[in-house]
Amino acid sequence: MTVSRNGRLSFWTKLTYGAGDFGLSSLSMMRSVFYAIYMTDVVGLDPRLASFGALFGIIWDAINDPLIGIISDRLRSRWGRRRPFLLIFAIPFGFSFVILWSAPAWDSQIALVLYVTLSFALVDTLSTLVSVPYHSLTPELTPDYDERTALTGFRTIFQLVASLAVVITVPVIMDLALEAGLTQQQGFMIAGSMFGTIGTIAIIIIFFSIRETADAELTETLPIGKSLRIAWSNIPFRFAVAIHLMTWSAIDMVAVILPYYLLYWMARGDMLAKVKVLGVDLALESAFFGLLMLVCILTLPFWVWFAQKRSKREALVIGMIFWVVVESLVFTVQPGQMTSLLILGALAGIGVSSAYVLPDSIFPDVIEWDEIRTRRRQEGIYYGARAFVRKLTSALVIFVTLQLLGWSGYQNPPADVTQFSQGPAALMTIRVLVSFAGAGMLLVAAIIAWWYPLSREKHARIRQILARRKRDVGSTPEK
Repeated sequence: MTVSRNGRLSFWTKLTYGAGDFGLSSLSMMRSVFYAIYMTDVVGLDPRLASFGALFGIIWDAINDPLIGIISDRLRSRWGRRRPFLLIFAIPFGFSFVILWSAPAWDSQIALVLYVTLSFALVDTLSTLVSVPYHSLTPELTPDYDERTALTGFRTIFQLVASLAVVITVPVIMDLALEAGLTQQQGFMIAGSMFGTIGTIAIIIIFFSIRETADAELTETLPIGKSLRIAWSNIPFRFAVAIHLMTWSAIDMVAVILPYYLLYWMARGDMLAKVKVLGVDLALESAFFGLLMLVCILTLPFWVWFAQKRSKREALVIGMIFWVVVESLVFTVQPGQMTSLLILGALAGIGVSSAYVLPDSIFPDVIEWDEIRTRRRQEGIYYGARAFVRKLTSALVIFVTLQLLGWSGYQNPPADVTQFSQGPAALMTIRVLVSFAGAGMLLVAAIIAWWYPLSREKHARIRQILARRKRDVGSTPEK
């Protein structure tokens, strides 16, 4: 597949590239929503100990993110810089879906923490070996401002479809596994193998159907330290990373704590709680998360349209403020008020949709600002550096969330019960984390977005300068 001279992409190029995010988002959503409660309620880890496993695993992966980005910038092969990673690591990446849920039934809490830490680090590393080169392809496919927004929109559609599929089907698979006499852990492993297979196939298809178009001469190698210093000296990069990390820190915190909120606050500890949606009885988690993600998908075209009609910056601010209001209202919902909960879940989906597509859509523009300054294309180092900062922040957010949960007096439920209640302090901690704490992070993201320096007009001037440079290079006579 090729890009036209004016930077326009074919529908099939956008669709194929976007589909690659299905596997990455499946793994991310399964881990974000279910892994914390898996560690505490299935593996049996104290939340404070579980937090160390997530902390060290993510820190290790954050360290290797920029390294993989730099390696992909410097790689030379007949398949390009990014695509070899997709071919080599697609299958190991698929297996990582099962590894994540494979903790043994040991009695020692320390041994379990060590196992969780090592498996988490391994899974995140395999994910990085695919995700950084994959995301680095975005600015290489097209230089056009609006086409990049559309391309990110396609990728986000598959992100949301994967997320919707995970939050609906995983609880169903868990129920079917238990009815068949299997354990909860085996149910998670079955779900992981299913999504891992789909994700592997999508990544391999990208390798065979998409070609890189960036000029190799613009990717002169630099020492690692100097590359990172150049990235940090890029002011728009700092804004873009800050917006990204504050938005996704809020998502990380809410995703970790929401299963606890739904189970122990809304369902009063009933582990088999169901809610009727359109005449169908669904597990409470499936109904809430499914409705939220469905609204995300349905409103995604609106945010793409609004960003193209107005600006990415304005769309970001409006989306974040709307989400802040909705999330704050979550604190007011009382146990058993399922209709109010589902309404707020649907409204939250509108804000979540903006968070999925808009922070990513501004990032390729930052890289072109860097190209003006350095005369090099360094997509890998920028996407790797962004992932580095985000994962360090994510590790801290998850660590603090689980620490607060543990210190609030949270109790692990016995393995053989379907009804279990938490104390008042634990319940209050869960409610605050799921509402006001996340809303505060989103408010900070909105403020930063308001001051983001690269407008549509500035990006147009950047493109004009780069185009003039290429014309000048092309018209220079050979010596």
